Amino acid sequence: MGAKKKAAAATGGAVGAVRAAKDNPYVQRIVEDDELRDNFATAFESARSAVQRLSNGKSPTSAVFDDKKLQKDVREAAYAMRDASLALREASGAKRSGGGVFRKLLLVALAAGLALALSEGLRKKVLDALFGAEEEFEYTSTTTSTGAGATGATSTTSSTTSASA
Repeated sequence: MGAKKKAAAATGGAVGAVRAAKDNPYVQRIVEDDELRDNFATAFESARSAVQRLSNGKSPTSAVFDDKKLQKDVREAAYAMRDASLALREASGAKRSGGGVFRKLLLVALAAGLALALSEGLRKKVLDALFGAEEEFEYTSTTTSTGAGATGATSTTSSTTSASA
């Protein structure tokens, strides 16, 4: 009697799983789309090959950095999973939330950069806010130079030069 109940419960669970899978848009897309299945198969095969190459006895660090075939397998697996993920997202009509916020933030940053590049007054205000206002000062020399004294020294030097020649 207990075995019959267990069998009935197992069958009922399987039927429920089949119904849930039948209604799932992701499962439907996998069943219908050959390219999606190929992407999953490629990702699986590439990942399996990469794991085999990684566990061949070399140190994992040297395998990751030196083994070009391992790098190729990992790259192929990543690309295939990305393609499969994009295809599944398109199938379900799912949109990523926050995509519009990122675009708006990017647009605001671009507009602010253009405004700073094109407006000298705005640049000055921003620089003053960030680094403090510039101190303007005038330089005044503490030594005085007279025009006659400078030319007199020059003429003395030239007469000395001509006398020694």
